Amino acid sequence: MSIIQNKKAFHDYFIEERYEAGIALEGWEVKAIRAGRSNLKEAYVIVRQGEVYLIGCHISALPEASKHVSPDPVRTRKLLLKAEEIRKLIGKVERAGYALVPIDMHYVRGRIKLEIGLAKGKKQHDKRDTEKDREWAREKQRLIRDAVKRA
Repeated sequence: MSIIQNKKAFHDYFIEERYEAGIALEGWEVKAIRAGRSNLKEAYVIVRQGEVYLIGCHISALPEASKHVSPDPVRTRKLLLKAEEIRKLIGKVERAGYALVPIDMHYVRGRIKLEIGLAKGKKQHDKRDTEKDREWAREKQRLIRDAVKRA
């Protein structure tokens, strides 16, 4: 079940591979995510010292959060992946010029997971081509729907 999606990632990047990662979260963050108070738009993923981190993901604290905790909405969060997956990602990101982008935050058996994508950036003309294809697909659906109504 999807919690939040990063639609901007598909607009700006070609997603070539997908990985599912756990997120090291604090208690107030889990409550806020379950309440729908998270945003992936400005977020990105980096590899630092053999570990993978989510940066820029904004999770707004609930007003009734504990008073002894000072919540930081955009703190760096560690992503939990298998060592083999991390090595593969390091190799692709450093050598092949790929980027890691968060795609989707969802539940798996009650746990919050993040789907990250190994992506190559789109050029401006690629974005225009994608938009033209999307518009043409919508127009085809309209034409088919109108033809079915007339028949």
